[in-house]
Amino acid sequence: MIPFRMLLRVVSALCILLTLSGCWSSREIEDLSLYVGLGIDVGKETEFEKDIAAQGGSYPKKNYLTATVQIAPGFSNSQSSQQSGSPSSGKTSYANEQLSGDSLLQIFRQFALRRDRPLIGHHLKVIVVSKDIAKKYGLDQLLDFVLRDNDIRPNCLVLISHRRAVDVLTSQDPSRIPAFYLTGITNNSYISNKILDPVLLSKLDAQMQSGSSFLLQNVLNSDGEDKFSGGSIFDGKTTKFIGELSQTDLEGLSWLNPQKKGGVLKTHNKEGFTVLYEMKKKKVKITPKVVGNDISFHVKTESEGWLMEDWRAPEEEEKGTYLRELEKEFAELAEQQIRQVLYKLQHTYKVDVADFRDSLRIKEPKTWKKVKDDWDKIFSTVPITYDVKITITNPGSSTE
Repeated sequence: MIPFRMLLRVVSALCILLTLSGCWSSREIEDLSLYVGLGIDVGKETEFEKDIAAQGGSYPKKNYLTATVQIAPGFSNSQSSQQSGSPSSGKTSYANEQLSGDSLLQIFRQFALRRDRPLIGHHLKVIVVSKDIAKKYGLDQLLDFVLRDNDIRPNCLVLISHRRAVDVLTSQDPSRIPAFYLTGITNNSYISNKILDPVLLSKLDAQMQSGSSFLLQNVLNSDGEDKFSGGSIFDGKTTKFIGELSQTDLEGLSWLNPQKKGGVLKTHNKEGFTVLYEMKKKKVKITPKVVGNDISFHVKTESEGWLMEDWRAPEEEEKGTYLRELEKEFAELAEQQIRQVLYKLQHTYKVDVADFRDSLRIKEPKTWKKVKDDWDKIFSTVPITYDVKITITNPGSSTE
């Protein structure tokens, strides 16, 4: 016979289970279309849209933009993939689908008219915005729906494509999912100062809200292959694209950034042979100076690294003098990179995307309050001096 106390516990547990609703309203994952990539381009109707419109299947809209969604493997409808006119055509491990219009939300709702599985953005990994549309509209406009939508997590990466975003989200490798591939490249930032620290949607939102100019990673594409190269500059007040920095410019910018560790410097010795220095440690100190209404900055950068490649092996007795000469050459090269990028920022684009504002805000808060509303203009006239010290701590090993 079951004891009364045990029977009471069983009844209580059953009552609790009956009151739990569980996930009664949830949908099975195989019934959803998980999109992992989003591309935004200047509006250009696909052949599918033109054909549907000719049959009377259009709705009132202006083709301001074209949205590309990249559907994750296993959840794409092969029939929809073939209808979309995308290069995948059911043969790759992903499906790209496109629609055009003047509202990103309305475009997403239009996908419900052509897919048997609703689009879900919980696992969105990357947003690629083309440079051309970023010149016409501010990012705050283009990403307004994305920032408001609770389905989209704020930790997705934001990139700028040199050409059309859909090309960046297209790969010739059938085993590659471009959205995952692009986010994976950012993991290499610790070994290359030509890769910017990842700008996630949450960080971008904060930058746009602050009104400060900012920099986003640029990605190029050729024949289905992507490459990070340089950065795109955005005006803090309009959030529109205003210019670009090259790979060398990003190297120069890294000498002003305490967080960037990786990177190499290349020079040539007297015989014209290649010599390469790889950074292992770096210390950066930015000091603002305020005298009355005059603001200036001094940057002191110290780097330690290894001599990783030298096409000429000097005699043993020459190594001490030889290394000191190389250290001087590498320091001059770093200063040249700094000078180049600062000229572009202060004289060509007249924006501060090197975060000098942060040093001034932290160390001279009273002055910052006076100048923050017009900082980009003021920054373009501020004197900046810099000093770079390179130390080769390991000359490397070589065979006798």
